Amino acid sequence: MRSPRESALLDETQQALFMTWLSEHGSSVLKVVRAYTLTSDECQDLAQEILLQACRSLPNFEHKSSPATWFYRVALNTALNWQRKDLPRRTHQQPLLEVHAVAPAASDGALQAQHRDTVEQLYQAIHQLPKGDAALVLLYLEDLSYQQMAEVLGISESNVGVKLNRAKKALCKLMNEASDGT
Repeated sequence: MRSPRESALLDETQQALFMTWLSEHGSSVLKVVRAYTLTSDECQDLAQEILLQACRSLPNFEHKSSPATWFYRVALNTALNWQRKDLPRRTHQQPLLEVHAVAPAASDGALQAQHRDTVEQLYQAIHQLPKGDAALVLLYLEDLSYQQMAEVLGISESNVGVKLNRAKKALCKLMNEASDGT
């Protein structure tokens, strides 16, 4: 049995670990949030829910995967559950107009606007993919290895390759349709 002081120390240690992991892997949370939400308010709500779930799950982290993989898995699972529970309300909303991605450092305003448009089209296309494909594309965009993607999604590495190839083709088709429509 731990004394209250030992428990408090553990809590402080876990808090420090959580903050370190958040600073290292927070961008992955933002990418997941952006791919699974349509409005700025939803972005905030889902991000808070992911961080809450990650904080609650930290004591159960078994070190069987890397912190990055664990953080992604918590983010994706939370986003998928959130989307499933919230789907009826969300079907009537319009996509977010502002882009939360950082444009490349350039002095050319037209280049930055083009980049924002491309990023917005990408996220709109990701929204149209089946949930599993969207998750896989997000992991791919984060430059995770096939092994890491397999761990996060709970599938084999060869299955990652097959599914990723299909998802890329579907995403490419959606992006081409979007650019033809503009």
